Parts: sequence; C-alpha cells; structure tokens
Amino acid sequence: MLTSSKGNDILGRGLSKGKEVKGSGRSVFTVIIYSRALQVSIMHSLIFLPLLILLSSLSFVQGNSSSPFIFERLDVNNTALLIVDHQVGLVPLVRDYQPDEFRNNLLAHAAIGNVFNLPTVLSSTSETGPNGPLIPEIVAMHPTAPYIKRQGVIDAWDDPNFRAAVQATGKQQLILAGITTDVCATFLALSLRQEGYSVFVNAQASGAASAVVAEDAKARMRDAGVYVVSPYAIVSDLLRTWANNSYNVQTIGWDFAYWSLRGFMTDAHAAAIENGTLVPGELDFN
Repeated sequence: MLTSSKGNDILGRGLSKGKEVKGSGRSVFTVIIYSRALQVSIMHSLIFLPLLILLSSLSFVQGNSSSPFIFERLDVNNTALLIVDHQVGLVPLVRDYQPDEFRNNLLAHAAIGNVFNLPTVLSSTSETGPNGPLIPEIVAMHPTAPYIKRQGVIDAWDDPNFRAAVQATGKQQLILAGITTDVCATFLALSLRQEGYSVFVNAQASGAASAVVAEDAKARMRDAGVYVVSPYAIVSDLLRTWANNSYNVQTIGWDFAYWSLRGFMTDAHAAAIENGTLVPGELDFN
C-alpha cells in the first residue's frame, strides 16, 4: 500500500492524486510511463492531424486538376476485332444469358467487323477436345481472317501465333469478347493492357458460369483500365453520326439482324416516310 506524500508526488506526475495504488513500485512506474507516453501521443496527434488533413486536401485538388478525364473514343481506322473461344462446346457453360440471347450476341459481335471493315482475328483452344470448333456462322463471316487454333493455351496472348496476328493488324484499339468472361476474356484483356493496348470488352458477347462470376471478372478488368461495354455502344462509337454515309446503311442492317427493337423502330420510321405520316421533327432522324 502506497499512501505517503512521496507516493502522491509520483501519482501527481502520471496518475490521479489522492488515489491508492496497489502493487509494487515497479508496476506504478510502468503505469506512469504508459500514461506520459499517451499524453505525448495525443499532443502530437493534435499538432500534426490538421497539417495532414491540409496536405491531403491539397494533394487531392492537385491530382484532379492535373489529370482531367479523357473520353477515349473508338477510331474506326485504329480498331481491330478479336473473337476468342466462341466454341460450340464452351457455349453451354454460359449461365448469365439465355442460350438464344447469347447466340445472338455472339453473332452480333462477329458482324461488327464486317459492318466497319475492321481487321479481325479468330482464335480457339483445344478444338479436338470437348471445346469443339468455333461456331460455324462466325467462321463463315470471316473466311479470310487469321484463325489461330491454340493447342491448350488458355491466355490467347501467350500463343505466339495469336500475338503475331494481333500485332500484324497495326491497330492500338482492340474490341474483344470471349468465353468464358472470367478466364479467356479477362486473361487476354489484362495481357493486352499490360502491352499498352486500349481494350474494349464486349460484355454481352462474353459469358460466364454465373452472373456473380461475370460481375467479378468485369470489375477486375475495369480496375486494369479495360472498357467493359455493350455491342450497341461499340457500334455507336464507331459510327459517330447517322450522317456517316460510309457505314450508316450497314449499321441499320446490323440493327435489323441483331437488335430487333431498334430494327422495329427503323421499320416504323421507314413506313412513316412512305405513307407521309411523319410527325414534326421526325425527319431530323432520317
């Protein structure tokens, strides 16, 4: 028991006065050291915290002012299309789309190359096994395109023949889709980003075993700077304007073939022109 004036003096420097402290003198001094260290820590925090907040704010402002957002647009003259592992044996693995819808999405992706005359590269892996060949309609759309049949290589970029075919296009913006989203599409997209390419993944022409798996894969790609987009966003970006006489007819044909809602709208507009029943302003979209 420590109750002397000496004890109170000790307590006055680190503990509350007038309190009895049980234990040995060693434990008292330990408590005193901890108490004074805590006081010093709090004082330092009060001094430096406002400074840290100020520096963080300045850094945030400077970072945002020196790095403005840049909207990267697809350039039809600098874009190539990649079709990866759209194989008959892999399609049944896809569970985040209905089969008929997904088949339509795959064909729509392949057709983008023909609409805009994009260099196109096809690739499959392990065709002689359960994966099977690429969907025949896709191959028929691109009879002269390089068709790289990888021998078990998972990431297409690891195959030297595929890599050479992509490099031979001379394009820096690459549109791709693959089965599955989390493996074939993601691995290739990340490898291409590492090589410095701008990568646009057609999300609706890439399928996974579940919606959760697909969303995780898309998040991983976005974190690496990959643009995860819809086929209509791709087509619209390449077209730029309906006054583009080089591609607008082909684009309307693509709408009719792969996006029925848009096709019906175009049909209705054409009928209104033919029947002379256009509403005011509708000619602006002709």
